[in-house]
Amino acid sequence: MTNVAANSNEIVRQSDFPIPAGVHAETVVSVKHHTDRLFSFRISRPQSFRFRSGEFVMIGLPNAEKPVFRAYSIASPAWDEELEFYSIKVPNGPLTSELQKIVPGDTVLLRQKSTGTLVNDALSPAKRLYMIATGTGIAPFASLVRDPDTYEKFDEIVLTNTCRDVAELAYGDELIAGLRADPLIGELVAGRVHYYPTTTREDGERTGRITTLIESGKLFSDLGVAPFDPASDRVMICGSLDMIRDVKALVEKSGLVEGSNAAPADFVVERAFVG
Repeated sequence: MTNVAANSNEIVRQSDFPIPAGVHAETVVSVKHHTDRLFSFRISRPQSFRFRSGEFVMIGLPNAEKPVFRAYSIASPAWDEELEFYSIKVPNGPLTSELQKIVPGDTVLLRQKSTGTLVNDALSPAKRLYMIATGTGIAPFASLVRDPDTYEKFDEIVLTNTCRDVAELAYGDELIAGLRADPLIGELVAGRVHYYPTTTREDGERTGRITTLIESGKLFSDLGVAPFDPASDRVMICGSLDMIRDVKALVEKSGLVEGSNAAPADFVVERAFVG
C-alpha cells in the first residue's frame, strides 16, 4: 500500500486506491486560503449532480481504501457550473488535515446525494429572511443569497456573520461585495440584502456574540426593524452547536415555529459539521 504520509498531495492526484461505488471523482478547480484557519475551494460539478441551494453533501479524498467522508454545505448556488465549499483547517482532523493541502488539479470525492434543511422549501413565504451564521456556517447562505428563488420568496435578506477575528470575516465580505456584479441576481439585490458582520475576540465594526445582539435588541435597532415576528420574519441558523441552541431558543420565544421540508414553517437549523 502506498505511504499516505509521504506526500499527501501526490496521493490525492495519483491515487492507487479505487473510487467507491456511488461516488464522483471531481477535479479541484481553485483554492483560496483566507486565513491560517479558513479556506475555500471549487471543484468540477458532475453533469448528473442536482441539489437545492443550501443543501450539504458528503465529500472526501481518494487517499485510503476506505476514504473519510464529511458533510460540507455547498456554498455555490444550484445554478453554478462548479461546486464551491468553505472549510476550517483542523490540524489533526481525519479529513481537513489533508483537505487543506489540495491544489488545482487534485481529486476530491463527492457522494451523489445532497440533503439538508436550510432550503427555501422548508420555510413559508414572508417579508424578511434572517440568515444567522457563525464561522463556516455561512457556507449554505453563500449558496442561498446567490439564488434567484430566494428573492422570489422574500423581500429582504439579513445575513449575519459572526467570527472571532476581523480577518475571518473576509469570505462573507467578498461574498456580499460580489452580489451586485453577479450576472444572475445582481439586479435583484439592490436595497434588499443587509449584511451584519460581528467579531467576538477582536474589535471590529461591530463586536459581540449574535445571541447577545439578538437578546439585547441591538441587532434590530441597528437594522431599524422590529424584533422577530412570525407574521413577517423567517430565520435560518447554521454554525456552532451552542449558537444554534441559543438562537433557536430565542426565535421560539418570539413565537416562530420550526419548519422542515415536509412541513414548511418559520425557522430551520442545520447541523452539518466537518473535521
